[in-house]
Amino acid sequence: MQTTVDLPIAAWRKSTHSVNEGGCVEVAEQCSEFLPVRDSKDTGRTPLVFPRPAWSAFVTAVAVTNGDLSA
Repeated sequence: MQTTVDLPIAAWRKSTHSVNEGGCVEVAEQCSEFLPVRDSKDTGRTPLVFPRPAWSAFVTAVAVTNGDLSA
């Protein structure tokens, strides 16, 4: 299993679901198996890297629960 992703030339874009009050995330979609995600306010930190199926499941859960994942 791959545990690292090489991101030296990643093209980051701000998520369309980010808000202007500082809660912004950026994603780099060039990786076919993984989705790197980082905080747009702290781009020097190591990004979180999710397998694409896990990220899709997370996004679906947020949409279905209207953002309330406490249940």
